[in-house]
Amino acid sequence: MHSIGIATDSHSGISPQDAEALGIRVLPMPFTINGENYLEGVTVSREEFFAYQQADADIATSQPAPTDVLALWDEMLATYDEILYLPISSGLSGSCGAAMALAEEEPYAGRVFVVDIGRVSVPLRSAVTDAVNLVRAGHSAAEVREILERTKDDMVIYVAVQTLQHLKKGGRISPTVAAVGTLLHIKPILHLSIGLLEPFKNCRGFTKAREAMIEAVRHDLDTRFSDAHLRGDLHLMAASSASAEETASWVAEIEAAFPGMPVTCDYLSLGVSCHTGEGALGIGLCCSPRP
Repeated sequence: MHSIGIATDSHSGISPQDAEALGIRVLPMPFTINGENYLEGVTVSREEFFAYQQADADIATSQPAPTDVLALWDEMLATYDEILYLPISSGLSGSCGAAMALAEEEPYAGRVFVVDIGRVSVPLRSAVTDAVNLVRAGHSAAEVREILERTKDDMVIYVAVQTLQHLKKGGRISPTVAAVGTLLHIKPILHLSIGLLEPFKNCRGFTKAREAMIEAVRHDLDTRFSDAHLRGDLHLMAASSASAEETASWVAEIEAAFPGMPVTCDYLSLGVSCHTGEGALGIGLCCSPRP
């Protein structure tokens, strides 16, 4: 049996400690902040990142350099026969397509399997965990890629943001919409299901936004995910770029809304936080893939 290594990027939100526990590798994603280059979790912490945001710094995400991707693969191929690489959704970044092109070249062809899972942040983390479990169950790298890509749409996540400022800076809403929305205390909810982060609903106030997200997930449980819920294949997830106290309050609200369903909670990756800002909260569902 071939030995299989698993890698992702830091858009998954997986910390170095969690990566070590899972037995995987995480490639830090690059940022530019006021023209300077930083690596997520390496040369900029979450606290420093949000401090820069509060100071209205010019922050932008960028793709990893091909040399950094290949260096990670080369290091892993010295230990493993094959690699599964799960980067951020191709709908959100060109880094997935770039990795796929690199994997077609020697000496990586047939040894590196890039998985376009269509996810980012907490759902991407869930897919990485699924990959670990499938490999431990004895599946080949090619089989794991096929299973994950076939089931990649079996998830949904909603994220509510506290401010429109960062959506405006990222070009996702116009300055006029941002100005009117701020005046009316509009809190937008974003929706990720098929690889794209898109507007879902606008709410007057953050309390209403939290309630609307829970209702959206309740509807998904009763419709799209009802069969998976009955099989016990469904995972309820919370996500946050808020304070520890606000995050704990959000998890408690979710647990009260869905009694008996365990809730896992993770921080939103900094790549997502570029657009949501500090204080965002999310809730989502993921199905465990069946071979």
